Amino acid sequence: MAHQNYLDWLVSHTQTTWWNDSGAPDELTFALEHGATGVTTNPVLSNIALRTNRAYWATQLQEVFAHNLAAEQKAEALTRIVVTHAASQYESIHKKSGKREGYVCAQVNPVLAGDREAMFAMAQRFHAFAPNIAVKLPVTAAGLEVLERCTAQGITVTATVSFCVPQVVQIAEAYRRGIARALGNGVEPGKCFAVIMIGRLDDYLRDVAKDSQADLSESDIQQAGLAVTKRAYKIYQERGYEAVLLIAALRGTHHVTELAGAKLILSIHPTYQKIFLSQDLPCEERIERDISADVIARLEKLPEFVRSYEPDGMMAEEFITYGANQRTLSQFIELGWKPLENFHKEDVLS
Repeated sequence: MAHQNYLDWLVSHTQTTWWNDSGAPDELTFALEHGATGVTTNPVLSNIALRTNRAYWATQLQEVFAHNLAAEQKAEALTRIVVTHAASQYESIHKKSGKREGYVCAQVNPVLAGDREAMFAMAQRFHAFAPNIAVKLPVTAAGLEVLERCTAQGITVTATVSFCVPQVVQIAEAYRRGIARALGNGVEPGKCFAVIMIGRLDDYLRDVAKDSQADLSESDIQQAGLAVTKRAYKIYQERGYEAVLLIAALRGTHHVTELAGAKLILSIHPTYQKIFLSQDLPCEERIERDISADVIARLEKLPEFVRSYEPDGMMAEEFITYGANQRTLSQFIELGWKPLENFHKEDVLS
């Protein structure tokens, strides 16, 4: 058999698909050439894409600056530059797949995580950017309500800032309610992609374990996000949920190889794409391989893992206060949205 790189094998031999975790122009093209069927962006990635490719965006940036927009409006306009460019690159996939694939994520202002009306208004504006936009909403109690409303209006949503089983279960349930409302009103419901930020959960639990001096090895911690994802996937299959799991924030090749074969989407950053294209990794489906019961038993000594692993481990009202949620929202604000608000004409020339 002729040698295939891992990404070629994944796309051609399994149900698993993958999206490019970057909005940079050259990285969009590279991913498209290697089988990516969508694009994930967030405020941090949009900021990076603009600042590291200033010359590429120069004309569009000058147009934004010429309007002397207020800070939030400017950040929104800058986000639009990145996501609409990506949307144009992946529009053909969207059309050929009958709207199943080819989506590009556009994330609402993370400061608004608890503001239902402001998020919904922004979601409507982002939806109008292009036919293949998936509006990113945070999985808070407010975000879930907006998700349902968006679905009912035919707006495709990616539910993000999500790390655990109870969050993706609540996403799927909110999406179902939205589908029912849409169909009841004669509207074609939008799609829904339910994120598990697998590596960010590991990062968070690692810090909690160190602080509490829990008897957990690094190997145990590296399997926490996988345990959560595999359990969530089983629940989705058993209940026939319509939402599609989207696994993001990878921290190693194991976050891909151990999920291979699942009917879900992997968001892969260009750094890992190069690894999967160059290294000889095992081409075998591993989604059905359970995490060892011994590992689960050790992890369950950590209350924060139990909250993330059990389907009823948290109520929707608790999501916004979950440690990983707060850390991620803060990063999206401080390293993404605020720099976009503070992006000035002089930055294009520096």
